[in-house]
Amino acid sequence: MLIGELSRRTGVHERLLRYYEQQGLLHPRRTPSGYRDYHESDVRAVRRIRELLAAGLNTATIATALPCLHDEGERMVPVCPEMVKRLRHERDRISRAIAELDASRSALDGVISAASDHGPGLA
Repeated sequence: MLIGELSRRTGVHERLLRYYEQQGLLHPRRTPSGYRDYHESDVRAVRRIRELLAAGLNTATIATALPCLHDEGERMVPVCPEMVKRLRHERDRISRAIAELDASRSALDGVISAASDHGPGLA
């Protein structure tokens, strides 16, 4: 299938599909005229990529994760022991980022609540 069809079937813009190829996440064949030729399995690959991006992983991590993930029904299962360690590391990184954002929100809440002490219309 050509890139337009893959885009329609996955809901991912063609530019992003080209970017995924540049990042080593997709490996389409080329037709004799140079067009990208995607296989049916690329539909699932794009869905995996989107799921992993939504989970907070960057494309470099996804590139190393994809070969170590297998489908088990609707979920992806890591089959390489080192990948489980890497995913735990990524989860810890995300947890630290959440804690930092929570602290920032609390600090901002303090500033906002101080505004209400200085007259109506400021809060």
